[in-house]
Amino acid sequence: MKIYLIRHSDAVEQGTPGYEDDRLRPLTEKGCNKTKKIASALKGLGVKPDKIVSSPYIRAKQTAEILAKKLKYKQELAFSDLLVPMGNVENIIGEINEKYSVGELVIVGHEPCFSKLIGTLTAGNPDLAVNIKNGGVCCLSAEDLRTDRKAVLEWLLAPKMLSGLS
Repeated sequence: MKIYLIRHSDAVEQGTPGYEDDRLRPLTEKGCNKTKKIASALKGLGVKPDKIVSSPYIRAKQTAEILAKKLKYKQELAFSDLLVPMGNVENIIGEINEKYSVGELVIVGHEPCFSKLIGTLTAGNPDLAVNIKNGGVCCLSAEDLRTDRKAVLEWLLAPKMLSGLS
């Protein structure tokens, strides 16, 4: 299985009047445009998701919708309440095992959850120093997420690198 962890793109700043609730912060225009370029780059890299799962937060949902459109994903997007910024990594891994046995899985979410997820899946250490910038993508490969060594880090690309590929 290939797992693509995609952090939402640039969003309205935290605490902006009208968006005090972190869950409701939308992408900025810059974030929407950046996501379109990233999606084009992923398409060029041959990413063809069998399933797209997103955090229910607005900025992640918008990122997932743009990705789905550009990648010509025809299914309904799935949403998981576990994919929040402070999401529990073991519960997320359990949900992937239980619900998403596919060839290519795209997960759209947040930091610091993704850093902890990458560290746990690749090294068994949620405190591994990893940082995905807004719009960044991490590609993991895994045969079985139930084993000790769950996944291999295939690549981690910053948004500027991805934009250069589109």
